[in-house]
Amino acid sequence: MCGIFGCIVKDGSAAPTIHAALKRLEYRGYDSVGEATIHNGILYVKKDCGKIEEVHKIHDLDDLPGKIGVGHTRWATHGAPLQINAHPHVDCSGQIAVVHNGIVENFAELKLELENHGHIFKSKTDTEVIAHLIEGNLKVNPHLSLAEAVLEAVKRIDGSYAIAAISTREPDKIICARNESPLVLGVGENAIYCASDIPAFLPLTNRAVVIEDGELVTLSLEGYEIKKITDSSPVLREPKVIDWTPEMAVKQGYPHFMLKEIHEQPAVLRNTLRLQEHYLDLMATFLDRAREVFLVACGTSYHACLAASYMFSKLAFLGTYPVIASEFVEQHGKSVNIDSTILAVSQSGETADTLAAVNCARQRAATILGLTNVIGSTLTRVSRVYVGQQSGPEIGVAATKTFTAQLSVLAQLALRLAKKRGKISQDEMDFIAERLEKLPEIVGTIIRTQEEKVKQVAKKYRDAKIFFFLGRGISTATAYEGRLKLMEIAYVPSIAFPAGESKHGPISLIEPGFPVVFICPKDDTRKTLIGNIMEMKARGASIIAIIEEGDEEIKSLADDWVEVPRGIPDVLSPIPFVIPLQLLAYYMAIERGHNPDTPRNLAKSVTVK
Repeated sequence: MCGIFGCIVKDGSAAPTIHAALKRLEYRGYDSVGEATIHNGILYVKKDCGKIEEVHKIHDLDDLPGKIGVGHTRWATHGAPLQINAHPHVDCSGQIAVVHNGIVENFAELKLELENHGHIFKSKTDTEVIAHLIEGNLKVNPHLSLAEAVLEAVKRIDGSYAIAAISTREPDKIICARNESPLVLGVGENAIYCASDIPAFLPLTNRAVVIEDGELVTLSLEGYEIKKITDSSPVLREPKVIDWTPEMAVKQGYPHFMLKEIHEQPAVLRNTLRLQEHYLDLMATFLDRAREVFLVACGTSYHACLAASYMFSKLAFLGTYPVIASEFVEQHGKSVNIDSTILAVSQSGETADTLAAVNCARQRAATILGLTNVIGSTLTRVSRVYVGQQSGPEIGVAATKTFTAQLSVLAQLALRLAKKRGKISQDEMDFIAERLEKLPEIVGTIIRTQEEKVKQVAKKYRDAKIFFFLGRGISTATAYEGRLKLMEIAYVPSIAFPAGESKHGPISLIEPGFPVVFICPKDDTRKTLIGNIMEMKARGASIIAIIEEGDEEIKSLADDWVEVPRGIPDVLSPIPFVIPLQLLAYYMAIERGHNPDTPRNLAKSVTVK
């Protein structure tokens, strides 16, 4: 997730406006920043890696001439956070500049094609192909307008994009296009703006036009013109007045970042499905060759690893060891060796305990693989192969969208490994892959249809002193994550364990009204899990069940239930089944008067052991 901005101003210079707008978008990405303006037929560009004010101190982002320009604040997905990879990206002639938020899935093929036609690339990003595509279109047909050249370029792109392009050929226009990445216009009295989010221009105007998928826009001081990308048919859309405060705008109208990020999960899951297949295949090859595989992480990322251990076992028949990173050195530090492979998972890529485990394994010549949300982090630098999980920045301390993104990537990796090993049928792999593609839609449905129900459950149990979270099989990982969320943001003591362990001690705590959350997918554990539910209910527990739609048997046993769509393979079930638990934790925190974005005593990235 990156932030783009563009503006045309009648009075003054564009650069200070771009700089200020990018600061308001920095929550969308902060590993590099850049601006491009046009003045007297010359394209000016300043960009570098680092946070906005760090780059500004070096390059003075306000000191660019011209009344038109674009800017970008980056969260790296393709290419490390280096100056050459920062946006804007420029064509060979130095006349076209492009900023982009999204993922060009077919950039490798496009880049090869463009290089064969003589284009020279300077960066490792996917975005640069867009600038060269526009340039190529104008070379082939010099009579094209900039809008027409951009239109033909985006028709070649597979993936998501919000694009803003400027050119010295038409120095009074910005051309924008959108597909699956947010884009909004701001209409001022003597200026016009385009941006990823409304906060970028809200101090300047409250008149906004939301651009929809599949639309291309031409901006000038005279106004804006929207067309359909498919057939160039015109679209009429009037500005709407936005009555948000600046703080509300940053959260896009949500009261807290955590709720915003829960709602972002359908889009984030779509992004995870656009990973570069080459790196997944390479990672699967290393896992296939390993004598032993350790899945190493902390907190929520450990729960993703625990779920992944079931995925690898069920799909690829590969046994793995999920290990809490802080225990790795003591538990496995002497036995790990050159035949070992470590798959380290860390949202930040800087988690101290995870890096300590990785360093221990590296010293003993183990192979290091990494899964992280931050390209350029320490984990990416020490990994033989790494994959970026494409979540975008997560502001709320409690992990939500980063967890489901990790699960999606790990499921894709398990499928790649299954294909290499040939342990399950092609039909089964195809079915799981098809359901994985449907998960963004499924998660969106859960949020849309079940959020109000979860609110009522939270209201009912707001004064509970303790919770149990129980599951069997892969749902044990889901239970652990639900427990962690409730503890860390609602401050409710909670215990999670495999449901089969309840008779080995925990059931002694049950008394009338004790809330017990059961994770209940229709998988091979269902029959035994129903027995566990009945045991708890017989002792007076209040049963809260996360069930598949239409599960009347468990409904008859539960005091409260939340439904998810049916037909989800068990190896993918943690993704949809955790959504109600995230919402439960959020609304429990609200009911108990706590701010879920800033839980006490916790930090987003734990960089000390």
